[in-house]
Order: sequence, then C-alpha cells, then structure tokens
Amino acid sequence: MVYKVAKHRRRDTCPIPTLKMSVTLFADKIPNMFEQTFRNIDDILRKEAGCTTELDYTEQTSWLLFLKYLDALEQDRATEAALDKKKYDFILDKPYRWEEWAAPKGKDGQVDHNKAKTGDDLRDFVSGKLFPYLHGFKQRASGPNTIEYKVGEIFGEIKNKIQSGYNLREIIDSIDELKFRSQTEKHELSHLYEAKIRNMGNAGRNGGEYYTPRPLIRAMVQVAKPQIGERIYDGACGSAGFLCESFEYMKAKKDLTTKDHEKLQKRTFYGKEKKSLAYVIAIMNMILHGIEAPNIIHTNTLTENLADIQERDRYEIVMANPPFGGQERKEVQQNFPIRTGETAFLFLQHFIKILKAGGRGGVVIKNTFLSNTDNASVSLRKLLLESCNLHTVLDCPGGTFQGAGVKTVVLFFEKGTKTRKIWYYQLDPGRNLGKTNALNDEDLADFVNLQGEFADSSKSWSVDAKDIDPETFDLSVKNPTRGEVVTHRSPRDIIEEIARLDAESAGVLESIKELI
Repeated sequence: MVYKVAKHRRRDTCPIPTLKMSVTLFADKIPNMFEQTFRNIDDILRKEAGCTTELDYTEQTSWLLFLKYLDALEQDRATEAALDKKKYDFILDKPYRWEEWAAPKGKDGQVDHNKAKTGDDLRDFVSGKLFPYLHGFKQRASGPNTIEYKVGEIFGEIKNKIQSGYNLREIIDSIDELKFRSQTEKHELSHLYEAKIRNMGNAGRNGGEYYTPRPLIRAMVQVAKPQIGERIYDGACGSAGFLCESFEYMKAKKDLTTKDHEKLQKRTFYGKEKKSLAYVIAIMNMILHGIEAPNIIHTNTLTENLADIQERDRYEIVMANPPFGGQERKEVQQNFPIRTGETAFLFLQHFIKILKAGGRGGVVIKNTFLSNTDNASVSLRKLLLESCNLHTVLDCPGGTFQGAGVKTVVLFFEKGTKTRKIWYYQLDPGRNLGKTNALNDEDLADFVNLQGEFADSSKSWSVDAKDIDPETFDLSVKNPTRGEVVTHRSPRDIIEEIARLDAESAGVLESIKELI
C-alpha cells in the first residue's frame, strides 16, 4: 500500500503530504498485524499440553517477547555506538542472541531455516542451555537495577512449557515479525500486552491479582497528580498497572528536559511483587511502555519489618491494589503493630509507614474495611484517621473487578495531618458491570471532576471527622441524598444473624412437632 502511494504520486504534488499519508497508512496496518500475530501465538499454545490457561499463554509469550525486545535494544545500542565510532559490548554472548539461535537471517533478510534450530534440537537448546545461561546473569550482574539482573531474575522464575520444538519454532517465527523500533510499534504492543493481562484477569478467580481496571488506575493517578522528581511506589505491583499509567501521565507533561526523561526512566517508579508470573509480566509490561530497566524487586513485601523502614526508604506517592482475603503466617504478622491475618490490612500499614510526611496514597481495599468491628479493622481505621488526612473515599460498584466477587473502595489520603473531613463519592455507572460491559474512563469522569473541589452532588457528600464514632471509627458509605442507608455488615454480624435465624427455625419446628 505504501509503495503504491509513493509510486503513483503526481510530479507536481508536494512530497510531504504523501509521506504523511504513507506513514498513516502503514500505522493503520500495525494494530491488525500485531493483533493477528498474538492470536496466532495463542492458537499454537493451545496445542501444548503444558499450556492450559490464559496465564500460561501470557507467561510463555512474555519470555519470548522479552528476548526479542532485548535483541532490538542491543541492535539499537550497537548502531548508536558505531555512529560514535565506539565499540559496543553486547549483554549476551553470541550463541545466545536472538539473531543466532532464534532467527538467523539470510542475505534477503528472511529467517534462514537451514540454520535455524527446530524440533527437539530447538527445545533442548532452549531448556537445557539458553535458560540456565540467562539465569546466571543474576549472579553476574553489577546490581539489581540493571537489565542484566532482570534477565537473571526472569529466567530463574519461569520455565519453557512449550514441549514441541516445532510449535516453538512457529511461535518464534511469529514473534520475530514484531518490531520494537518505533514509538508507534511499542505503543501498540503495550496495548495488546495489556489486553492479554486483562484476559488473564477475566480468566478466573485470581483475576484481580494481575489486573486492576485501567480506567480506575487512571482516575487514581489523576487524583494523585504525580510530579517530576517524585517517586511512586507499589508494594504489591501485580502487572505494574499503576506504575505504567503513572509513567504515561508524567511523560505527557510539556517541556520535559533530557534530565527529566532520565529521571522517569531510572529514579521514579518502584515496585515489589511476590509471585513469579506477576513479576515477569510487570517487567515486560513496563518495558513495553518504554521503561528499559524497571525497578521491580521480586520479594514478599510483608516480610519486611515496619520498624526497619528509614526515611531514605520512603516515597512521595503510593498507589496500589494489594491482595485481599489471603492469610499471612504468624511470623509475618509479627512485623506489624496491628496484627491480623488479612493481607490487605498488613499492606495498608506498610503503605502508611513507607510514605514520606506529606506523601499521598491511593489504595484499593474491600469495602467491609470501612465497617468491620473486629479489633484489627477498628485499630487500622483509627491509625489511618489519626496519622493521615483521609480526604476521599471512592465507593466502587460490584463488578468493577471481574472474577473477584467482592465490592471495593479506594482510599485517598495524605500522610502527616489528622483527618478533618472525608469526601465520599458513590460510583454508579448506571448499568451492571461485567466482562462485556466493563468500567471505562467516562464512568469515572464525574468523580475526577468533582474530586478536585470536593463538591457535593447526588453521588457525593462530605462527613466531618468529629461526627465519626470515636469507639468504632465506622466509615461506612451512607449517601444522605438517597432514601436508603447503605450498611456493610461485618462477617461476625452475618454469622450471628444466621445463628439467630437457625434458632428461630428450630423453635418453629419444635412447635410443629408438638402439634403433630
């Protein structure tokens, strides 16, 4: 298409519009090309006995994408060095570079299948030589923030599940067609990768672990308003959605200097992730968004003792959707002043502690946190209200998180001053949310608009801190503009009601027996 436009250009036509048209036509083809490639890869992976879920498809695609990306990065760096008449030292030894083992090219620029490994030879090389070699980088790297260290981490956490070398060859040929050179290509690849992560989130009960709806994240970023020079942290980063969207928000600012761009690349976004697959996906997701060596650490954040956090460890902004419902071991709970098995409650303590004075937080948590009557919930609400200014509570509707089965709220707070007034917003998109009818940016536009002024509306209102019960610190969402009061009962209350109803039923049965 591009060739024909250029060839049939009239002689008296200015070349600039033609060039623009050619680029546009080419760019329009990129999404379709990339999307079809991803579909083809998934189709091949479905033939593999070791790949049975969307999680497997994303994992196996990720390590291959990473190696293809690394090859493109090295080629770019080698070209830059050559232009400066300098020698470039490749990260990977020659036998382990993509262009050697995966896609050796002939003079025509196409894969030379006489040289390219396939079948058992390819599978044995990848599993027996390539992966161990790449894992070794973790020990050889100069530090954890280098791309060498990330290589070692990634290939120590995952394994090749593609047991057919012929299937692997087909997938490699498809991956090799993807290009990482232009911003348009990287942007489209990042969108498609996000779609794969979303599909993982929709695939089962662990969906919320990997995927927080991007419209919700973008709204949270707009409330936090991160600035150049501030550091952003997510201690339960999953697929790194909060860090990626913060990067997109910050790099869109006008008049950024070279130093600003370097700061965004190296000293702005920090994350920790416990699970191996999520860690790998987070690294790949940030790379595709444009961060070459993401500051993501593979660790269980909750094993860190809160008492050990120093001022140098603190951040200006925390945004996160920590896992909830999990039960942490007793020895992990010892790291926290408010001891509880509820994972999300431990994370909230960690986030409060790791914020700098004046730092801003946005944390997704189960809505029952607002009203639970157990000691840990009450103590944590007290801590939040007294050590931070909890200025906003966003009440999310059911279905916001696909497959999670719980309702959530987002807590927005600033550390260092007591809470004086809380602004509530009850999100109501006017429809039932689901896989085919997911939350979108427009649903949250009213919230973002009103939040800046803490304005009252039919969906929003404010509560003075002095009106909060000093014994229970109950923060339940109770919209005064609506007739009914929304009350979130604790599990204990529900169990007690079940027991009471059972007792009543037993009494009725006894009465019936007497009549018989």
